[in-house]
Formats: sequence, structure tokens, C-alpha cells
Amino acid sequence: MMKIRMFTALCAIMLGTTAVLAQKGVEDGSRFGHGEDSIRCLQNISVYTEYVKTNNFKDAYTPWKAVFTEAPTAQVGTYTNGVKILRALIASAKDATEQGNYFSELMAVYDQRLKYLDQLNNLVKTKATKGSVIGLKAHDYIYFSGKAFDVNEAYNMLKTAIDMEKENSDYFILQDMMDVSSRKLKADETHKETFIQDYLITSEYAEKALKAAPENQKNIYKTAKDNVDAYFINSGAATCENLQSIYGPKIEENKNNIEYLKQVINVMQLLKCTNEDAYFAASEAAHAIEPTAGSAAGCGFLYYKKGEYDKSISYFDQAIEMENDLMKKSEYCYSAAAVLFTAKQYSKAKQYANKAIEANPNSGKSYILIAQLYASAPNWDSDPTMNKCTYFAVISKLQRAKSVDPSVTEEANRLISAYSAHTPKTEDLFFLGLKSGSTVKIGGWIGETITIP
Repeated sequence: MMKIRMFTALCAIMLGTTAVLAQKGVEDGSRFGHGEDSIRCLQNISVYTEYVKTNNFKDAYTPWKAVFTEAPTAQVGTYTNGVKILRALIASAKDATEQGNYFSELMAVYDQRLKYLDQLNNLVKTKATKGSVIGLKAHDYIYFSGKAFDVNEAYNMLKTAIDMEKENSDYFILQDMMDVSSRKLKADETHKETFIQDYLITSEYAEKALKAAPENQKNIYKTAKDNVDAYFINSGAATCENLQSIYGPKIEENKNNIEYLKQVINVMQLLKCTNEDAYFAASEAAHAIEPTAGSAAGCGFLYYKKGEYDKSISYFDQAIEMENDLMKKSEYCYSAAAVLFTAKQYSKAKQYANKAIEANPNSGKSYILIAQLYASAPNWDSDPTMNKCTYFAVISKLQRAKSVDPSVTEEANRLISAYSAHTPKTEDLFFLGLKSGSTVKIGGWIGETITIP
């Protein structure tokens, strides 16, 4: 406490020599006030700061409160230290009334900081933003309000903060947003559509924040992104049935609202709900206004469901042409191949499956589709044994599928087991002058040269 005693002596000397009338900073707009009040302000700053350094928040409270009340623009530390002091006092409060009083003061710290934010930012190099302060206030509101918690008040604060900060939001604010939005959903079923939109926005910002985070903060932002996803998955809202019930009745009234239609398409594609009527309707309406790869694909699925395969393919062709993202382009090529498979246009289906692989060499499902195409039309020769050699090509494609994409291993192995029963017997091959290691050119539309295993 030597520093405090020396500072008090200095203040006494200054009081004896100053002729300036006392006036608080809150009264005249000055940083510390004037005269006796400025000396007392500086003394209180020195005293409470020393107490905060030793975590003596109880004794720090009174001198801090004097600075907070009398000199609101003295320093940014009034607010950052004030939060530390009041959080500690809330945690150690003896009863709910005392806790509630300290909580009200904590909220007032944030409100006053927002009021004087511009003046306070002039005192420091690293400037706080309005959104970040509101986010911090919301965070403390959630964790310290106790029985006074109001989900709508918390939600509105977080929504305001994230709308301002976007991907610059603190990691815990992104988590808080989905936590509170999910609580709001539990209390109000009509919040479901907004909850889904909250997830899409928050998830996007969390992903961007993770990519931009310095290496030593990657883990906390990765955890935040995982928590955002977990709140959504565990909410029960992430089902195709829910999306259909939310969006289905609204497509007609929004058929000229391109932004709304895009939102429906993006959400339903993200959650793989492309078999729902709402997705088809939104895609067709959006495509009529502003054709995109996504809306074209939606129309492709729509006409596939209607059994109009040629029209379906024409829309998938548009999607493939317009899409620049190779992963999405691969998906559209695969979808077109699947439509053609259903239409029994095997040769053309193979062409689209190969385009899917060209765009994404790790598309295991495209290799599986080619294998199934071969197995669906294995006959190309008058000799039954030669036709059975087609199944060597089938199995080769399935093995390739699991080698490039481990996620399809289980399905590929199941199909290998099933199709292996159709390969020709060794003695049948012998009569044709073939054996293990021999090569066979599979004719017809398949056009593959295989090596007998």
C-alpha cells in the first residue's frame, strides 16, 4: 500500500495549492473533474486498481463506484475493472436481493460504457465497438441474471450484437446466440423459422471466424462452431418435415420474393431436403425470376419426381453449366446420371457419372453408380461367359469407389459381395482360353478393358 500512501500525500499537497473550484467530471464533461474532485477521482482510481490487482474486489467496490459515478470518462478501466468487481460480488453475494442489486449495477456498467463509448475510445489504441459491448452485456445477462432472465431480452441483445459484428463476433457470443435462440424456440413454436435462419447466419459467421482466427485461437473457434452446430442438431428443428411445414404454405405468397425463395432453397439444400415439395416450388419460382445453378437443380429434381426425365436433365444441364463450385458441379452431374439411370439410358448416365468424377475425383458414389449401370446391362456378347466378365468391371469400379472415398466402403463391400456371385467360373474361362491375368475387352456401350483377377 506504499503507492497509495505516497499518492494520498501528493493529493494533499495539490489540494493545498490549487485555487480551482471543485467539480466532478460528470458535471462539467471533463475527464477527471476539477479541483478537489479531480484529486479524489485520481486517488480512487489508484486505490481500487491496487485492490483489483490482488483480487480484493470487496474493498475495490467503493472507490471504483465513486469513479464510475463521478467521472464516467476517466478511463476505460472503469468499465473493464467494474465488470470484474461486480461479477465477483454477484458470485459471493449472501442472498438473492444483494445478488440482484449487484447484477443491476453490472448491467448499468455496460449501459454507461455505451453512452460514453466515443469519448472512451479516444483514450486507447484498441477501440471497442458498440456491437462487442452489447455482446458482452448479453453474455453477462445470460449468466448472472438468475430468475430475472428474460429470453426475449437476451435474444434481442445478441441479435443486435451479431448483426453489428458479424464474423468479428466473440466466439462465446456466437454460442450464446444459438443457446438463447434454442431456448426461445422451446418457449415459442412460431420461432422455428427464425431459429433456422439464426443457425444459418451464426454458423456462417462462426465458419468465417474460424478461418480468420490466429493459430493460437483456432481451437476455441472450432469449439464454438461445433457448439453452434450442436444447438441446431439437438433442437429438433433440423428435419425435412419441419422445413416443409414451415416453408410449404409460404411459397405461393412469396413467389415473387427472390430473397425469400433463395433462403428456402439454400436451407433445404444444406439439410438435404431436396425431395420436399417446398423445395421444388421455391426452385421453380426462383428460376423464373433469377435463374441460378441452385434453382435449376431444384427444377431438375422437381421434374424427376414428376417422371419427366428429359425435362429434368435439361435443368440439370443448366445447373452444371452455371455452377463454378466443383463440388456442387459434381453433385449436379451425379444427380443427372441418377435420373438417366432411372430412365434406363445407361450410356448417357455413364457420361454424366464420369463428369461428376472429373469435377470431384473422390466421388465414390459416382463410381458405385457406374458399377450399378454395368450390372444393370451386362450383356454385350453372344457368349454367356463373356457377358459374365462384365462383373469383373463392376467389382473394379466398386473397389475404386472405396479407395477414393472411405465413406462408401460399407456399401461398396456389400455390392462386391453380391456381384461376385455373378462372375464366371474358372473352368468356363478355361474353355475360352482365359485365366487369371488375361485381359478382356468389354464391348458395347461399356467399352472397358479389364484384367481377370
